[in-house]
Amino acid sequence: MIRNIIFDLGNVLISFVPSEYLVKKNYPGNIRNTIIDDIFQSPEWKMLDNGNITVPEAIESIAAKSSLNKEEIALVFNFRRDIMFPLDDNARLLPVLRKQGYRLYYLSNFPLDVFEEIKNDYFFFRHFDGGIISAEVKLSKPDIRIYEYLISLYGLNPAESLYIDDIEENVAAAEATGMIGMATNGSPRIADPLGARLGIKVQ
Repeated sequence: MIRNIIFDLGNVLISFVPSEYLVKKNYPGNIRNTIIDDIFQSPEWKMLDNGNITVPEAIESIAAKSSLNKEEIALVFNFRRDIMFPLDDNARLLPVLRKQGYRLYYLSNFPLDVFEEIKNDYFFFRHFDGGIISAEVKLSKPDIRIYEYLISLYGLNPAESLYIDDIEENVAAAEATGMIGMATNGSPRIADPLGARLGIKVQ
């Protein structure tokens, strides 16, 4: 029986699709590709998620090997928050699930500076019983240790815990700990598959 539900944040409860944002802002295709490749898919981006470097350090490191200059890279980092917005249909499920008696947690790869801002701004965080982000513990998904850390921290029984993520690899890592996994593939509306998994109506 599922008693705990653990949510990833990015593209489960919070939209984060840089490529779409860059298109909306009319960045030329070649510049979009460079920004995606050199910043969002860089080792430095993962190191920020893991809490191993600061934003100024990331900008310096990326600039040393990118055709983008430091000012252009800094601008991208400055509009990270603009790329994000709550996936309201999914976020609205949290109070419904709480009323059904489920305990709710988050587990997400996230840099600390941006997380502190959104945690204060996004209404749905009030519904969580707890959670961790990668930068706090210097471990990132799909490293199985971050799932084990969450399980230990909150005394969860993995067999009673459902983990929800948009990335299959992260779900597989959760399942390796004994948790039940659910992949969303970035869907902004997960009520039906989640309800089916729980055997209840959650809308």
